[in-house]
Amino acid sequence: MENEMMKKNKNLWVKILIVILALVVVAGIYVYKKAEEDKLNNQNTAQTDSENAGEESTDGENSLLEISSVDLDEIKSYGLPFVIDFGSDSCIPCKEMAPVLETLHEDFQGKAIVHFVDVWKNTTAANDFPVSVIPTQVFFNADGTPYVPSDELTQEIEFTMYSSKDTNEHVFTVHQGGITEEQMRKIFAEMGVE
Repeated sequence: MENEMMKKNKNLWVKILIVILALVVVAGIYVYKKAEEDKLNNQNTAQTDSENAGEESTDGENSLLEISSVDLDEIKSYGLPFVIDFGSDSCIPCKEMAPVLETLHEDFQGKAIVHFVDVWKNTTAANDFPVSVIPTQVFFNADGTPYVPSDELTQEIEFTMYSSKDTNEHVFTVHQGGITEEQMRKIFAEMGVE
């Protein structure tokens, strides 16, 4: 009888131990997942803080190169010539243009605005623009009007001019495809940027 009682106690302890181990495993999984969530939240907060630290000022100084949406009225309010490059980090001609945009963005701080929008990450950002291939650049003068290239420059660089269907007013000047730093500098020079 005593032997049978010991077996029952032993079985009871084994069952208790199994329950305790299961609870420890569940608690461990919870702690691990919580730590991963906290880590991800901290990364997102750090990214948001770094993005906010470089936000545009009211005069276009310290503008961000990569933006997720386009507010033409805001950009025009800075009174600087600007280009918006619609592309993607995954397209080869866009990757070739990335160093050009980065260089011009740095060189033209306070003189012009250079923006890049990744249309795969920000699928609605190009909705109001005539973008059918990437990369596509859209150019505006400091007064907010669409840039009109000289005849000389149109012999070297192919532009497309878009007009409003209703008023026939010129609304966009666009270049489709890759463009060199030298060509971009020529365009900005025509827009008055030195």
